[in-house]
Amino acid sequence: MGHPAADYPRVVKPSRVRWSISRHRAPGRAPIAMLAVLAMLAVTGAVALAGYGLLPRRPGTTWLPAFEPLVLSTGEAPAKAMLPPPTRVRIKKIGVNSALQALHLDALGALQAPTDFGMAGWYADGTVPGEPGPAVIAGHVDSKSGRAVFFRLKELRAGDVIEVQRASAWVVFRVTQVTRYAKDGFPTAQVYGPTPDAQLRLITCGGPFDRAVRSYVDNIVVYAVADANRQQALP
Repeated sequence: MGHPAADYPRVVKPSRVRWSISRHRAPGRAPIAMLAVLAMLAVTGAVALAGYGLLPRRPGTTWLPAFEPLVLSTGEAPAKAMLPPPTRVRIKKIGVNSALQALHLDALGALQAPTDFGMAGWYADGTVPGEPGPAVIAGHVDSKSGRAVFFRLKELRAGDVIEVQRASAWVVFRVTQVTRYAKDGFPTAQVYGPTPDAQLRLITCGGPFDRAVRSYVDNIVVYAVADANRQQALP
């Protein structure tokens, strides 16, 4: 399960800070004190965001490990601009019905986190769901206010159905396995490596919450394979 909101540091709001600088202090003292308080607020906010995996407290504590997708070479691939992008993911068993945000890699090579905790995102520079290769959809497990979009992801089991909307149809995937990996031992080649058929990877954080680095220590990865006999029109 995800950690409750109490496990996350509180963000100190400027409106709650009491300014105690006397009007009788020597000129120049007030600006220095104000800058010190503002610096404290900036640090506090950064620590809080690190708890969600959006801002690592130290190198190597991102919400997902460094993202190094491997490309499958099977001849000339279709231009991504010609393929309808995924717009929604639906997993009825765990109550997920989310629009999809396009995600890219940051300057450090890590997959960006969705900006909305209630929304999942897909790796827009990788495989389009339903095309040959491992498409990647990621989402948060929780936030300081409670459950996030993939809070129940670990409940999925082999055979469960995942649907991804593309244009006017749903691409149907069936789960093959659900695995938890330590972030410091994440099997990049296994998760992101090439596949001859259309597959899907759903990823979120999991395992214990490390208060020292404000990050979960593991990732939950759901593997799924496209069910060619179950593609269907909306809804």
